[in-house]
Amino acid sequence: MEILDWILHMDEHLGELITQMGGWFYALLVAIIFSETGLVIAPFLPGDSLLFAVGAFAAKPEYNLSISWLLPLLIAAAIVGDAVNYAIGKWVGPQIFRRDTGWLLNKHHLLRAQAFYDKHGGKAIVLARFLPILRTFAPFVAGIGGMQYRRFWFYNVIGAIAWVSLFLIGGYVFGNQEIVKKNFHIVILGIIFVSAVPIAWEWWQARKTPSA
Repeated sequence: MEILDWILHMDEHLGELITQMGGWFYALLVAIIFSETGLVIAPFLPGDSLLFAVGAFAAKPEYNLSISWLLPLLIAAAIVGDAVNYAIGKWVGPQIFRRDTGWLLNKHHLLRAQAFYDKHGGKAIVLARFLPILRTFAPFVAGIGGMQYRRFWFYNVIGAIAWVSLFLIGGYVFGNQEIVKKNFHIVILGIIFVSAVPIAWEWWQARKTPSA
């Protein structure tokens, strides 16, 4: 409930954090974005909504947040996060998939992941940036599946730039419009809902389609 309250009242809590932390707030943001993209144990951390809200605060002179600093720092955090996640997947994968049997950790799933990224790797890495939970696991599975690193790095950079720029600049431009300010919690919930729609659609399609 505390996490839900924090998300719904992100405009209030962020304002307090920025005031209390000063320049260290940049470090906190970098840590959150890195963790959400780089650690498979942290898919619950805010991503899209946080970037939008931070962009809105950067447009307010009284908070002294620089969009010129935020953009490169958070893009770099997202790039490094995915790269670390990929490396963990590549290093841990061979240890996990030694067994031929099992419900989740078996070679069959490794081969399916490798085939998926051989065919859809670039698109999957970029689009996963805009999907909560999936953006945390996509680079990990890419590492396990043995996706070529140069190919992964290229799409990792493109995805990070597109994701951070879209939501950060979107918040900077639209976050302080009167209608958005008065309904900020609704806007945040809307971003979360829209982000979750593709996942729900894929889940529904998977239920309708019998597995091969």
